[in-house]
Amino acid sequence: MSVTYVRGGVEQRTRLFRGPIVSVLSIAGFLLVWYVAAEIAQSRLLPGPIAVLDYIYQETLHGELLTELGITLWRVAASFIVAMFIGSVIGLAMGQMPAVNRVLDPWLIVLLNLPALVIIILAYVWFGLNEAAAIGAVALNKIPNVVVTLREGARALDPGLDEMARAYRMSPWSKLRNVTLPQLQPYFAAASRSGLSLIWKIVLVVELLGRPNGVGFELHLNFQLFNVTAILGYTLAFVAVMLAIEYLLVQPLERYSTRWRNKPV
Repeated sequence: MSVTYVRGGVEQRTRLFRGPIVSVLSIAGFLLVWYVAAEIAQSRLLPGPIAVLDYIYQETLHGELLTELGITLWRVAASFIVAMFIGSVIGLAMGQMPAVNRVLDPWLIVLLNLPALVIIILAYVWFGLNEAAAIGAVALNKIPNVVVTLREGARALDPGLDEMARAYRMSPWSKLRNVTLPQLQPYFAAASRSGLSLIWKIVLVVELLGRPNGVGFELHLNFQLFNVTAILGYTLAFVAVMLAIEYLLVQPLERYSTRWRNKPV
């Protein structure tokens, strides 16, 4: 009886700490620490969360916050799609074809170690301060990471399953859908997750250096004005959008794509 009670209590506490309440408490704790620090500092260089949230509210109703966020999201989405498509094709080719891997591997190493700032500056110098250069620079910074991840995924494909597909005379589409893609799904998920986190950051740098709009441009503008409230406001709004995409889009899609693993045999 006592052992069952203890196990039941442990299970209840485990379920509690797995739920969303932990995330809510974590955010609330951060806001509390921020509020206390702002009250102690009493400086315009560290506005409190109430002032920042009020700024976000006013900018949402009467300012350009939603417009600037939308522009940045467009650049993130476009760069992500381009990087994932090109990087996946190249990565799978390098993983399946040793000759292609030998030819492209030196260039892959160069791009992996080339600073993002250099690529952005060269893109603007060579192609001008335009949208195509901005999106291309962001995508080019992400493509090498996708290539490396998908190359390893292609190398890890089970040859036994490939032989099974040939034995059952599966069509190319059926083989891709039922044999190849399920094996590559963890690698696509890893590339997508790391890709989004990298692209979020690089897009802001691209906007800061050469675009007349977007969250990065607003951060640069308010930095020149020493408007810390606006800087924190745009940053907090940007982080909120990022978290919403992660929890409402990325994680549900990942669970949906891996649902076959939980099916009973």
